[in-house]
Amino acid sequence: MRRNIRFVPLAGALLLSLISAILWLSWSAWMLPVFLVFAALAAIGIHDLRQPRHTILRNYPIIGHLRYMIESVGPEFRQYFFESDRDEVPFSREIRGLVYQRAKGVEDKRPFGTVESVYASGFNWLTHSIMPKVIKDCDFRVRIGGPDCTQPYDASVYNISAMSFGALSANAISALNRGAKAGGFAHDTGEGGISRYHRQGGGDLIYQIASGYFGCRNDDGSFSPEKFATQASDPQVKMIEVKLSQGAKPGHGGMLPASKISPEIAEARGIPMGQDCVSPAAHSAFSTPREFVQFIAQLRSLSGGKPVGFKLCIGHRREFMCLVKAMVETGIAPDFIVVDGKEGGTGAGPLEFVNRVGMPMLEGLNFVHNTLRGAGLRRRIKIGAAGKIVSAYDIARAMALGADWCNSARGYMFAIGCIQAQSCHTNRCPAGIATQDPRRMAALDVGDKSARVARFHKNTLHALGELVGAAGLSHPSAFLPYHFMFRSKNNEFLDGNEAFEDLPEGFLIEGADHPELHSWIDRWNRASAETFLADRMPQSRFAS
Repeated sequence: MRRNIRFVPLAGALLLSLISAILWLSWSAWMLPVFLVFAALAAIGIHDLRQPRHTILRNYPIIGHLRYMIESVGPEFRQYFFESDRDEVPFSREIRGLVYQRAKGVEDKRPFGTVESVYASGFNWLTHSIMPKVIKDCDFRVRIGGPDCTQPYDASVYNISAMSFGALSANAISALNRGAKAGGFAHDTGEGGISRYHRQGGGDLIYQIASGYFGCRNDDGSFSPEKFATQASDPQVKMIEVKLSQGAKPGHGGMLPASKISPEIAEARGIPMGQDCVSPAAHSAFSTPREFVQFIAQLRSLSGGKPVGFKLCIGHRREFMCLVKAMVETGIAPDFIVVDGKEGGTGAGPLEFVNRVGMPMLEGLNFVHNTLRGAGLRRRIKIGAAGKIVSAYDIARAMALGADWCNSARGYMFAIGCIQAQSCHTNRCPAGIATQDPRRMAALDVGDKSARVARFHKNTLHALGELVGAAGLSHPSAFLPYHFMFRSKNNEFLDGNEAFEDLPEGFLIEGADHPELHSWIDRWNRASAETFLADRMPQSRFAS
């Protein structure tokens, strides 16, 4: 019943225009103005249903205009009523507005300087050159694939991060993937498997497999090498990503109730209808660091030599060092690692996990980058970064601190019309994105929104090119920590090398005499390629 309430204004306008027309013709000419008013409203509502550009208006004919009327009043109105307390804003409306402008191809410049306090703790900025360059080709790419990879992939430096079909609607997946195809960048499938809507779009795919092994699982939920090989052999699949954890809820599993599983979701995930679909918190295909790197090698072989890597939000730092130690001892290394930040993630999770579990992206990125440098593996393994990376500045800063490329979920969701209504879990997403309601998702026009996805990618990379040129560089891969400055808590500013230092190559293997590296060396010495369990520290404060 609730889903139909949104059409009541249109139905009322149609009914009242009909009644007023009858009264005008049969009773009094004074009813003509009344008829014209309701007829105009009815015409607006009908137009709202037929136009492709605004999903909100298609889902909420007539009353959806109230949102756009409020937005049109002016920034001073929005600032007073909506942004008076920044802590209550889910994500900066300035950034979301920037995405909308770039996705629509409209002017994204603004007057009167910065909207942030330059003296606030944590404020950071890019240092520019007196001799800037003009970058003409902004199609920045990075080759992903180590020495054991026979099918390397030349990826864009800005791709669509993992969002599963099921969490997102069919039309949303189609719009994202077709946009990726048009723009020449990659689309991560998320752990929900490769759906028919991923395949129809034809865009490059990063096939993500997680603890549920959706699309490559046996009936008991265990990993199926045969089914994985079939999926990975698809030419549309360019890379394979094993998800160890995600920023939204690291260390937490999930469950999709049977009532929400449609035939299309069951098809993509390879699960039966009528049963709850469980995503365990931990993988069953491996339990030790050595088994994990062997699993990586198995996936690379089964995929025919495509790039294979993993994604995680950093938790226990020693456990990540356990993985790196296994790489050193076995000689088996992934082709890439994607570092997700705890501030990232469009997926829903418990409040405690969303706010307080996992390492933020910049710190996690710097830790992974320096651990690989210390182990002598950094040149062999590419690093991707994810975690509220929306603007060109976000990309530049992440690449300066160790990333080779970046992924974004919310940026591309904004591009297809997400307004952060935060009703994803209710199945009543007003933008037709995070819903499986056929009527709501049908309001999202795939053709219009896929063009916005491609346009947002293109315009963001153009802005990145302008930043690269402003710094006097030729490619974003040339960004280094010292190109950025960070304001500290005591209101001083630090060079990027001071805030996020590049540690020496090989220092973990060779050892180091520097006192500031002793904690790194100690953690490395406690790490083991044989187990994730700590054997040199008590498991309880009461342990003997």
